Amino acid sequence: MPIEIAQTTTPQEAAAIAAAIQRFSQDTAIAPPAEPTGMDPWLKAALEEGVSAKETFGPGQPFGVN
Repeated sequence: MPIEIAQTTTPQEAAAIAAAIQRFSQDTAIAPPAEPTGMDPWLKAALEEGVSAKETFGPGQPFGVN
């Protein structure tokens, strides 16, 4: 979309306007989507080995108690 200025400007004013428009465009641009980070390596290893917290500790047992 072209922008037109209705009155005459000096080269410095035109540069300032162009810089302001560029800055505004950068500040209000939609951020690119975040790259997927993938699965947590610990979760992946647990799923591959078939390990789950319920199988290891059972219901009601505190951590580290057999």
